[in-house]
Amino acid sequence: MGWDLGELVAKYDVPGAQVAVLANGEIRDEAAGVLSLRTQVEATTDSVFKIGSITKIWTATLIQQLVDDGVLDLDRPVRDYLPGFRLSDPAATASLTARHLLTHTGGIDGNHFTDTGRNNDAIEKFVATLSEADHFLPPDTVFSYSNSGYVVLGRLVEVLRDKPFHDVLRERLVTPLGLHTAATDPYEAILHRAAVGHVQTGGQVVPAKAWAVSYYSAPSGSHLAISARDLLEFVRLHLTDHALAALREPQVESVPDFGGGVIGWGLGWMLYQDGVVGHTGVSKGQKAWLRVVPSAGVAVAVLTNSTGGAPLAYEIFGAVLRDLAGVETAPLPVPPSNPTEIDADRMCGTYRFHPVRHHPYQRARPRLPHLPPTQ
Repeated sequence: MGWDLGELVAKYDVPGAQVAVLANGEIRDEAAGVLSLRTQVEATTDSVFKIGSITKIWTATLIQQLVDDGVLDLDRPVRDYLPGFRLSDPAATASLTARHLLTHTGGIDGNHFTDTGRNNDAIEKFVATLSEADHFLPPDTVFSYSNSGYVVLGRLVEVLRDKPFHDVLRERLVTPLGLHTAATDPYEAILHRAAVGHVQTGGQVVPAKAWAVSYYSAPSGSHLAISARDLLEFVRLHLTDHALAALREPQVESVPDFGGGVIGWGLGWMLYQDGVVGHTGVSKGQKAWLRVVPSAGVAVAVLTNSTGGAPLAYEIFGAVLRDLAGVETAPLPVPPSNPTEIDADRMCGTYRFHPVRHHPYQRARPRLPHLPPTQ
């Protein structure tokens, strides 16, 4: 590969990283750094890193398999499949579909954080709490990224397969694909060389104090850990199974760009310029990137155990996509050299957000720099 990963982890102060590249039908991978600054265990190519919201593509794949098996219609109301399913908005309950959930257009509170335990019924219990959660917008109104929506999709998988989500994930994807490093929960991850997340504290990079959040969020991206090579074996499935190509078809063509170059959304997949698809994942101090050019059969995965791994990742997949697929990558956004000042008074007031019902914000500084939209 055309870089020195050891030099890059040092350059960008990333404790450890894995990279895998799929091209011409072959996967090449490498690792550098350590899995934890506390233990100093070396990162290897068979280590497992958490992939965060890249898990959403796995959940979408399980949903598509249900469609292919004829047991799920993406455009029928979810309540037709989940007995007793209820949102706080009766109209939304009646109209919400799996397609809405896959495309983040369901209007469900995206960050409804409610701990429902670590047992196999955690997802079921979480979905039941949505009956009391705020429902901000009617389905199919606007794109609003929703982790909670993917938990509902995970519950659909459980009910229609009559098994816990992690068992279906292993039975339908992990085992058939021979993914020996895939860990669907912390109890499996501990059997591998597992990376620990790192965060910035007081100007220093230190290990995170937790490895995962509650199990209920497994379908949205809180638990799945895997090596970069095995992640690309999963991608290979998407490049060879024509039924899964439907997940890459544009569904939402106008989404906010938060700096990653996203221009649209498929069914689970983020869509980028020039036919590139992928996803980014963040979970407890670990951050992962996946970019795929289906037309060229090229894919790259960059897994890091740091929230500050973006510059490293962009340097690598920018080079891979340019050299192997002829595709340029939108750069990371940077603050303008001469920012326009804006008046912060218009942002002062009382904000309402569950579970913090009311929080008054007061003006802390007179002027704030205005960052222009990213390209």
